[in-house]
Amino acid sequence: MNELNLEQAEARVANLLRASESKTLEFKRVSGQMVNKTLIAISAFANTDGGILVLGVADARQEVGQKRLYGVEENPESVDDLRRKLSTQITPVIGHLKFFRWACKLRDQSIGHIVLIQVGKSDKVHSVADNGTFKRMDASSRQMNAEEITELSYQRGIRSAETEIIDVEFDLLETDTWRAFLAGRGLKSGTFPEQLNRIGLASKVGNKLMPTRATVLLFADEPGSLLASFGTRADVRIMVYDGKQAVAGATPNLRKAPKTIRGPLVELIDKAVAEVLDELAKGLTLSGSGFKTKHLYPERVVKEAIVNAVIHRDYPLNRDIFIKIFDDRIEVESPGIFPGNITPSNIDKAGSKARNPLIAQNLREFPIPPNIDAGEGVKMMFAEMASAKLFPPQYSQNTTAAVESVTVTLRNLERPTIWDEVSHWIDTKGEIANADLCKIAKIETLASSRMLKNWVEQGVLIQLPDRGKRNMAYTKPTLPEEQTLLSEDEDNKISNHY
Repeated sequence: MNELNLEQAEARVANLLRASESKTLEFKRVSGQMVNKTLIAISAFANTDGGILVLGVADARQEVGQKRLYGVEENPESVDDLRRKLSTQITPVIGHLKFFRWACKLRDQSIGHIVLIQVGKSDKVHSVADNGTFKRMDASSRQMNAEEITELSYQRGIRSAETEIIDVEFDLLETDTWRAFLAGRGLKSGTFPEQLNRIGLASKVGNKLMPTRATVLLFADEPGSLLASFGTRADVRIMVYDGKQAVAGATPNLRKAPKTIRGPLVELIDKAVAEVLDELAKGLTLSGSGFKTKHLYPERVVKEAIVNAVIHRDYPLNRDIFIKIFDDRIEVESPGIFPGNITPSNIDKAGSKARNPLIAQNLREFPIPPNIDAGEGVKMMFAEMASAKLFPPQYSQNTTAAVESVTVTLRNLERPTIWDEVSHWIDTKGEIANADLCKIAKIETLASSRMLKNWVEQGVLIQLPDRGKRNMAYTKPTLPEEQTLLSEDEDNKISNHY
């Protein structure tokens, strides 16, 4: 268990008490009844986006300020019981739990401790024995029904819709694309359905072989049209906007009519990449200024963003992939949330997880495969953007829309030299204030304020909520809430105690 002494923990406890319970944060007093509820909360965090459970602190609705600090000393046996049951009452066992023990002055002014349990987003689906399977809502945990558990299995990549049987005639799939694939793959004997069956792209239903969804996507001339009758889509829509924002209404601010790209996946990727790169090569005249600008993104990064959107999208969802080109950025929006334990804040380190491994594997078998970097593509994107002196790719999830999606944003914006130091500061401390930037950049307050304001307008920083003007601070849009609470001081490394 990582432990902070009283002096180290004092400021962080104060910061913690200012935070509100949310989808990624929950407080609990330690009582004899808390173990089961705590197991539910921990499994719900793992099944959603991760989070922090704080033991020894009362809910803000019950107490205020320091009066909330009861400490784990209120019932230490319950904490020990919880540690034991974490390995026996949750299945499968949740890995990579981190425990932090912070000293603090309790409500009665005695010295005690609170315990923080950091739970990462899991790549599995976890259930509590004799209780069920739970997910996090805004500030509570809710039991999932069977349909939701199945959907979570798809989201995590435990199950993949690519292997589902689709009732489509084989005649519609034995196309020129299949023949090109066949030449590269080297399959020689057997009928078309038998060849598909040998490589996992067809399955028997009774005594009849049937194609999978992956087969339709890989070889049909128009997969999107065939899958439409099954309530799903598989095309790419390219939108070119005039300005920096999409304007809703009867007359959207599009420079040209949207373009729909269709075809088997290998062709869909090639066509979409070619169309976007052709658009970027033209340059564009900035809205309202008349000045001509060029897009600076490395070609390889643009290609990888499109390849990932096509390969890793959640194909049962009834929505196309959208590529939106603005004056200052490209957005590639793919249906479905991040699979496995990937989050917007760890994707640069975790890379990508194949939601559809059968599709990824077979795309590599074409004579000229798309730009697939064998799991290293996302890391390459970050490295290439850094090499081009641009801001890193920004990933975000939209889980509130009717169809959930992941968007990667590539900004046509040169990264100032100071940004690397600012980024590192935020990664280690969770936030940055005007005074911090003045110290780092050795500039006056007014210049620092302008720099921070520009970064907020450009979308690379956001203001922390509930802060007055005098104590305003900023963080990255993708920095998880738990990191802002647990970030380590470089001069005060946490020591380990077991």
